[in-house]
Amino acid sequence: MLRRTIGKLWKLLPRSARVRIVRISQVTFTVSVAAIVINDKKEVLLLNHVLRPRSGWGFPGGFLDANESPPDAIRREVREETGIELDDLKLSRSLVRGRHLELIFSARPIGTATVLTAEIYELGWFRPDSLPDGVTIAQAMLIGEVLSREFDNQRSEN
Repeated sequence: MLRRTIGKLWKLLPRSARVRIVRISQVTFTVSVAAIVINDKKEVLLLNHVLRPRSGWGFPGGFLDANESPPDAIRREVREETGIELDDLKLSRSLVRGRHLELIFSARPIGTATVLTAEIYELGWFRPDSLPDGVTIAQAMLIGEVLSREFDNQRSEN
């Protein structure tokens, strides 16, 4: 109940206020990691995050800790949020937004995903043609790119 209230309050804050709050401890720039985790059924793992603006649905991920490499950070974040390990981890894209750098990886899951933190309302595995409402066009395009690349790689190996 409390996390839903906090999540709703966070989403009501103007974008500029959310940015200021995050930047208080990150004075020069911020770096985050996210993972497009795809299972054998070609479904993508999405989490309904408490603190995400708008719908909340998005990729698992979070901010790097001091002296942490991006691959270590995404493995830690996914493990903390869902309990799964990542296999076949690949850097797929880097995005820069103002003073923020986001590194997006693709990976395969090892284990069964479950919600392990109060930062997440729920999680689910979704086919690209049945993503939850509110997933951004940019996220849907990234999912399509990763699936296409994986499908092309599998086809060329056969």
